[in-house]
Amino acid sequence: MKRILCAVAALVSSGLWLAATSARSEDASWGCQVLLCAASQNPSWHGVGYCVPPMTKLISAMKNPGFSWPICHEANAGRPGHETYGDCPAGTTIGYSAQGANGLQGEPDQCIETVNVCQSSGNRDASMRGPGTTVRSVYGSGNNSCMQQVATPRPRRADPYFFDIPNEDGVKQRFWFSLND
Repeated sequence: MKRILCAVAALVSSGLWLAATSARSEDASWGCQVLLCAASQNPSWHGVGYCVPPMTKLISAMKNPGFSWPICHEANAGRPGHETYGDCPAGTTIGYSAQGANGLQGEPDQCIETVNVCQSSGNRDASMRGPGTTVRSVYGSGNNSCMQQVATPRPRRADPYFFDIPNEDGVKQRFWFSLND
């Protein structure tokens, strides 16, 4: 089993992992099955027949109270991470569209760009930027301000979960996956 998991990071990205693990993969613990399947990239776990049952079991189990993620201790990968949003474009920063409970910030769901509308050649009006865009004056008052913050919705990741799987040299490789069935 340990031999299989040491080779996962190298084989997964090449798409060869299923051939290398098929003889012993059914003997793996549920946590290791989930890890192997989540790390499958081309095709994703959705396209690997062996992976559908353990991943469907995982998705179903996540709905139960007290759910605990199955761990593959042999792979030294732990629980997966989760990042709902992708990176903001260059020249923007991460912002928040709403205040959360007790005055805490909500989700980091905005990309904020500060622009000087007095020196720009194009119209920076919110209606020109698309749906979900918000424009706020940074300096001055109302429409008299040259500096404005333009907030656009932050892109959502298609594959928001990830495992960081160490290879045989201990260097971690990130594998993104989705639990949409």
